[in-house]
Amino acid sequence: MRVVISAVCAIVLFSYAAAYDPLDPNGNITIKWDVVSWTPDGYVAVVTMSNFQMFRHIMNPGWTLGWTWAKKEVIWSMVGAQTTEQGDCSKFKGNVPHCCKKTPTVVDLLPGVPYNQQFSNCCKGGVVAAWGQDPSSAVSSLQVSIGLAGTSNKTVKLPKNFTLLGPGPGYTCGPAKVVPSTVFLTPDKRRKTQALMTWNVTCTYSQFLARKNPGCCVSLSSFYNEAITPCPTCACGCQNRRNCVKSDSKRINMVGIHTPKKDNEPLLQCTHHMCPIRVHWHVKLNYKDYWRVKVAVTNFNYRMNYSLWTLAVQHPNLNNVTQVFRFDYKPLLPYESINDTGMFYGMKYFNDLLMEAGPTGNVQSEILLQKNQETFTFKQGWAFPRKVYFNGEECMLPPPDSYPILPNSAPVNLLNFPAFIFTMLVMIAVW
Repeated sequence: MRVVISAVCAIVLFSYAAAYDPLDPNGNITIKWDVVSWTPDGYVAVVTMSNFQMFRHIMNPGWTLGWTWAKKEVIWSMVGAQTTEQGDCSKFKGNVPHCCKKTPTVVDLLPGVPYNQQFSNCCKGGVVAAWGQDPSSAVSSLQVSIGLAGTSNKTVKLPKNFTLLGPGPGYTCGPAKVVPSTVFLTPDKRRKTQALMTWNVTCTYSQFLARKNPGCCVSLSSFYNEAITPCPTCACGCQNRRNCVKSDSKRINMVGIHTPKKDNEPLLQCTHHMCPIRVHWHVKLNYKDYWRVKVAVTNFNYRMNYSLWTLAVQHPNLNNVTQVFRFDYKPLLPYESINDTGMFYGMKYFNDLLMEAGPTGNVQSEILLQKNQETFTFKQGWAFPRKVYFNGEECMLPPPDSYPILPNSAPVNLLNFPAFIFTMLVMIAVW
């Protein structure tokens, strides 16, 4: 009985982890196939990948899409992308297909390819922005001509076993499902056309499938306590400790040391937490009606620059953000009645690129929040975030009993801080 209960719990946990993010419950990547014309032995389709995740983008080296053909289909040609292997096309004479593999693997083209190889929303090296950050850049498209396939809605067999790397593991794709045909609007917006057939594939992300350990951690500090709560030891696992580099090592000045590897293996600065990213939350100032927080994101990976980075934070006072300095900010409303989650990201051409580890490998911001006098307090770590995500990866927070605490002599709220200082000065004078 105990084994059965454990198995059920594992299945429930796996299902929860594979398809649900509490801060982005509707987030997914939808891959839409629109058949736009029939050919003598198949069809031409436009494949559109839309990233509907609010704060998780696909960064360099980009997405990799794969599937299994239902019959003996081949890819005659492809525009806006390419397969990584052609496969065995020896049975074809004259016109040789682009790919003959039963399980093709497709990648985006790099920027700057010839114009005749481009397609709309293509050729970005597979980099796709998050929908919440930049909807116009959250789409990637390609056109593909399929042969040895069905030539009508009734004879076409949908591809199966879809896989998506973005750029690493973590995505699970469901089966292709026929949906109502996509309707297109002509450039002059006076005529509507529609696809001959449309099917969708939905892929969801799970951090548990992507990696064994977190990819970032959080440290905390405050003006009312000199103690700094660091990231937990080995927060991101210590498997890279043997190959880490000390910040003052001459090795970091070697030629080629900063060049990324094909497998994206990191070269981390030696720290007790061994995380590539650390987010520091500092409760900086307290005013009568407002309070101020400083947030710093530090990169400890010597081989990775983070472009289009995002920082998602959950805190009850994000329902009343007055001003954000040096970052762009957008509230996230995963549950419309609860406004406690927000996304921070860099300003374009200013700090939207988080540089590799070193003197310039950090970005900082300050947040001014208005108090709700009924709920605001510095007691029991209320001023610190509940959840923190960097680039869609949940960061490890320190244990709650290690948070900076109020001094024993301090008022619970510190709502009237000037009066508190005045009282202390009087006590010192009397003493």
